[in-house]
Amino acid sequence: MFPSRSLLVASLLNLAAAIPSELQNVLKNTHGGSEYGLASTTSSMPRNSKGLTFDGSTLQIPVHSHNDYWRDIPFYTGLSRGCVSTEADVWLYNGTLYVGHDESSLTEERTFESLYVKPMLEVLERQNPRTPFVTSPTNNGVFDTDTSQTMYFFVDLKTSGPKTLEAVTAALQPLREKGYLTALKSNKTITHGPITVIGTGNTPLNLIGPVADRDIFFDAPLHALNQPEYAGVTSLISPIASTSFKRAVGALNSSDYNAILSEEQLDSLRSQIRTAKKRGIGARYWETPYYPIWARNAVWRTLLQEGVALLNADDLDAVSEYF
Repeated sequence: MFPSRSLLVASLLNLAAAIPSELQNVLKNTHGGSEYGLASTTSSMPRNSKGLTFDGSTLQIPVHSHNDYWRDIPFYTGLSRGCVSTEADVWLYNGTLYVGHDESSLTEERTFESLYVKPMLEVLERQNPRTPFVTSPTNNGVFDTDTSQTMYFFVDLKTSGPKTLEAVTAALQPLREKGYLTALKSNKTITHGPITVIGTGNTPLNLIGPVADRDIFFDAPLHALNQPEYAGVTSLISPIASTSFKRAVGALNSSDYNAILSEEQLDSLRSQIRTAKKRGIGARYWETPYYPIWARNAVWRTLLQEGVALLNADDLDAVSEYF
């Protein structure tokens, strides 16, 4: 008999105090790899354990887990908070995709496959079990509370765009084979899947936009959608468009609690979101303020009121409590 389906969580036994207690229920080193944990705690983490339990109580929230690979437990931490979007910065070296913010943070264990592809596959396999009670194939997403909710997966290409994109496409094959990727067919029909891959960073638009049959999309620059080179970008190319909040909106009026954004800034924000929505594109702003707390929360509130698709967050504890 199968336990109730949901995001994967399990106790991290004997974990050092450096990892917050709430993360100790995320997983028990889900696929036995050595890539999880900080250097000071890796040695104390259990190895080769596949004991997993499920918890169906987590509700999804419209949050992007920014720089997700920095977390003690990439992918699963955001999932445990209900984030519907995650992110991996990838570097191609000698045919392997490594994950990290810069070259100095790369290790042999922390690969695109080990930190993201395998965990996603494992979660989705458990969300779509083959049992006597399943009379037809399912294509459930990672959340029990809404199995149709896709997980946005931003893949930030740090090395050569064309070559790295080719490697990412190949690395996604296990998810593709299972039908877990949102896909475009004949440049007109989108089949929504549990994972929606969005290329950003050095991802070349000319290798995404013109391709009629694909399962990788493009992170268009939200602030530049009105420029001629992005005139043809719609949700078929870019389901989410992103930009720097600082660049697109400007500095905050941090001295006025009641008017943190000027009317001019609000007009700019609304114009960008409106332009995106007309093309069926969701909006995301990164580089939003994180301090002072009241300013951060005021910006979050404003962005949600104005209709962004995703809040960009580094502090997942804070943003999950906000909801």
